[in-house]
Amino acid sequence: MNLVFPGNALAVRRALKASMVGLRHLDLSQDEKGVVEIVLAEVLNNIVEHAYDDTHTGVIELTVSRQDDDLFFLVLDDGLPLPEAKVPAGAAHNLNTPTSDLPEGGFGWFLIKQLTRNLSYQRSGNRNWLSFSIALKDTQSF
Repeated sequence: MNLVFPGNALAVRRALKASMVGLRHLDLSQDEKGVVEIVLAEVLNNIVEHAYDDTHTGVIELTVSRQDDDLFFLVLDDGLPLPEAKVPAGAAHNLNTPTSDLPEGGFGWFLIKQLTRNLSYQRSGNRNWLSFSIALKDTQSF
């Protein structure tokens, strides 16, 4: 599956829906669908919010392929590079605090790292390349 769409919030919502419809033929379990949707939502929304922010516009290209029990994802964009040219640490937050003390964001990269394998980022020219895989058999334990 290959989708190319504008790097804005509305287009991301439409692309997420189209992605899930496009993967329907794979007969994924509910847990597998949930993992794919969470990861894609986090990745694509991060691109809109940070790579394209309010001053940059562009497109996002999403490619998904299946090999045995893995789904492989490649996400390309022409937005700003990740800080320090690497995937953020995405550390877990202490949730044993009052709700008012919880950070507003910062959970996305932690989730992405926990739910994917082979997470890789590189900047080539003016393009961001993010690739990762999701193991389908492993998601049964969620």
